[in-house]
Amino acid sequence: MTQYDLLIIGAGPAGLTAAMYGRRAGLSVGILEQAEPGGQMRLTGNIENWPGLMVTTGDELSEAMRTQAASFGAEFMELAVTGIVPASRAGGTEHVVQVKDRELAAPALIIATGAYHKSLDCAGARDFDGRGVSYCAICDGGFFRNQEVAVIGGGNTALEQAMYLTNHASKVHLVHRRDEFRAHQLVQDRLRHYPKIESHMNHEVSAIEGTDEVERIRLRHRGTGQEKTLSVPGIFLFVGSAPFSDFLPEEIKKSEGGWVITDRSLQTSAPGIFAAGDVRDTDLRQIITAAGDGALAAMNAYSYLEKNK
Repeated sequence: MTQYDLLIIGAGPAGLTAAMYGRRAGLSVGILEQAEPGGQMRLTGNIENWPGLMVTTGDELSEAMRTQAASFGAEFMELAVTGIVPASRAGGTEHVVQVKDRELAAPALIIATGAYHKSLDCAGARDFDGRGVSYCAICDGGFFRNQEVAVIGGGNTALEQAMYLTNHASKVHLVHRRDEFRAHQLVQDRLRHYPKIESHMNHEVSAIEGTDEVERIRLRHRGTGQEKTLSVPGIFLFVGSAPFSDFLPEEIKKSEGGWVITDRSLQTSAPGIFAAGDVRDTDLRQIITAAGDGALAAMNAYSYLEKNK
């Protein structure tokens, strides 16, 4: 069984930052990722809110963070985790991470598997990720200044992000598949004060179309079946998200929806197992907050190991 001081599951911004901080603290660090390092960050086109850089891309930032973590000596393994056996059940001081053909062990783990945005079940829904389809108005709203955009969803996030987008867009089309919003009444009341927002109730998206980037969106009325087309270069989807947490053991407590619960030190309910980034039950999911989580989780994992030598 291969052993490390710290094992990190997930190589998005949280996991990559945790790897850097763990190695700088002198820990042997293994980081597992079943796809390319960067996670959802790689799906982001231009990034203009990373401190110190006027603009970069998700690919560029992912590669820079991976190179930096590797330069400190973090060991990258392209492996899918199938399960975790906490130390309390493994009968020792180390947690066991199970992969396809072997087991790895470490007295400290960081769960940094992130989350995924739910998409639409229509033509073109995934074809334009990062090319006009966005899941973050704060990240990408500035790219559509003085242009019309569409927001899909009817919950608090959709309405709040539609209101935020009025700071940039000339018009915001708010599309919801039901005849009533699911957002809190207070949020719905605020919506009335935004004349740049046009609501399209009881409509569902039938297709997202374009050549290299989004050019238009087709809507279908759920009652009459009548279709209409909106010419928009930007579409913001807020139809829900979910964490990659199904593989976690029952010792790690989760909130509704599967989000991992942590304390102030980012430790989960299983001693020695920490969580960082979008998989965590948190209020803001951004690249910068994930990176901050990674640093904090790594240093608290180091403190945990020092106390339990």
